[in-house]
Order: sequence, then structure tokens, then C-alpha cells
Amino acid sequence: MTSPAWARRRDAAGRAWREFAANRGGLVGLVVLAVFVLVAALGPVLIDDADLDVTRATGDRLRSPSGEFWLGTDENGRSVLALTLWGTQLSLVVGLAAALLSVVIGTTVGILAGHFGGWLSAVLLRFTDFFLIMPSLVLAIALSAVLDGGAGTIILAIGVVSWPASARLVRAQTLAVEARPYIERSRALGGGHGHVIFKHVLPSVLPLVFVNTTLAVGTAIVAESTLRFLGLGDTNEITWGGLLRSAGSSGAITYGAWWYLLPPGIAIVLLVLAFTLVGRALETVLNPKLRERR
Repeated sequence: MTSPAWARRRDAAGRAWREFAANRGGLVGLVVLAVFVLVAALGPVLIDDADLDVTRATGDRLRSPSGEFWLGTDENGRSVLALTLWGTQLSLVVGLAAALLSVVIGTTVGILAGHFGGWLSAVLLRFTDFFLIMPSLVLAIALSAVLDGGAGTIILAIGVVSWPASARLVRAQTLAVEARPYIERSRALGGGHGHVIFKHVLPSVLPLVFVNTTLAVGTAIVAESTLRFLGLGDTNEITWGGLLRSAGSSGAITYGAWWYLLPPGIAIVLLVLAFTLVGRALETVLNPKLRERR
């Protein structure tokens, strides 16, 4: 027998999916996102290591698209199609991990500042304001240059500098939740800080956190591509931003090798657009005020 609680959750999930499915933009974004995830998962299976090895490249330098190389070759004779498909995995993983780290930090700071108030809230808000007024890209560049590592460094750099917006959103939601009568009753019945935060505040904040995570992934992917384009991180790792940097430094622009520039650039745009569409659709589903306006 299914418990009433699970039945209510199943019904709520069904209603949420029907609301999401009614949003065409969200469905398009979900399909595009599923394609990228499939490419990232199957990339190591479909692409031979020889296609990525400079020493075993079989194509000519900056060869235009043909039957053998559908998207042409890079300056080393490697298939641009293989490089772009391979870069999907790392760009997607870095974007997701960086966004998750950012949202975790922002959620923690926001809940603590909203719940406890007082001097702790003042300190956390001043700390948040410091990161808000500082250019996040400059801070990310500085961290990446100092730490000097691979994908882990890029994830840390993006996550550490992009959390303030999440913190302010979660703090505002926390204050709204704690102003409700049932929070006061919970405290009157002996509920401590942990009980109020994890039993009442966090479940009410999670939908906002989930939507914000989806939207933050697109920003993290753009930031990761920018850092790679600037030559930060491990240059031996194949990413979309790294491909754009290699195209620029190899003379592909003056050579007119559009096939080297467009694929990674279009991939970045499509993936960011997919996350944005899904995030906006989820925001409409999970935010009753937006659902009423539609």
C-alpha cells in the first residue's frame, strides 16, 4: 500500500510535469539538453583516441569539410567534429559542478543569514556584498592563475566567485518562510535551529534552489569557456573554450577556417540556451505567481 504522503508527492510531481510539458520552450530545452548529455555519455565510446592524438592525426592542416572530415580539421589535422563532441563531456561536467558548488555555498550563506539574523547576518551580508561588487570574471581569472590546475581549478574558481546572487535569493526566501505562523508554533513547541532549518525552511527553499541551479549552469559554462579561451586551466584538456582559443592562435580566422570556429561556439550557445529554457520553464512551474500571470 502506498502511504498518503507518497501519494501526495506523486500527484504533485504529476501536476508539475504537466505544467512543464505545457511550456514549449522548456520542452525544446529539455530535448536539446538530453542530446548533449547523450553525446557526453557516448563520446568516449564513439570517438577513437587516435582522432584526438596530435601524433596520429591523418588530415591536412585546416582542411575544409569533406566526406572524410565532416567539420574539417584543426591546425594539427585532427577532426573538428571529434574534438567538439569530445569537449561536450568536460564542458558539461565543469558547468554542472561549478554551478552546484556555487548554489551550495549561496544556499548555506543565505539560510544562515536569514535564519539567525543579528551580527552573523551582518557579517555574511557584508561578505556577500564584497563578492557582488568585485568583477566575478577577474576573481575567477586570479584564482585560476594562482591555483594553476585543470578542471578542478576551474570548477573551484567559478563556484567560489558566483554564489552571492544565490545567497541573496535564498536569504529573502528564508525570511519569507520564517515569517509564517507555523514557524512560530514550531519554536513554541521546542523546535531548535536545526529542526526549523531542515524541517521547514530548507524544503520551502529547495524549489528556488533547484531553479537557480539550472539557470546557473549556463552562466558557469560561459565562464568556463571564457577562462579556457584565455588559456587558463590545463591546456591539454579538450574543451569548447580551448578549441576557440586554438582556432584564434592558429590563424583560423585569417585563413577563413569557419569550420574550426563555429562548431564549438554554436555548441556553447545551444547548451546555455537549453539550460536557460529549462530553468525558465521550471521557474514558471514552481513559482505560483508566475504561473498565475501566464
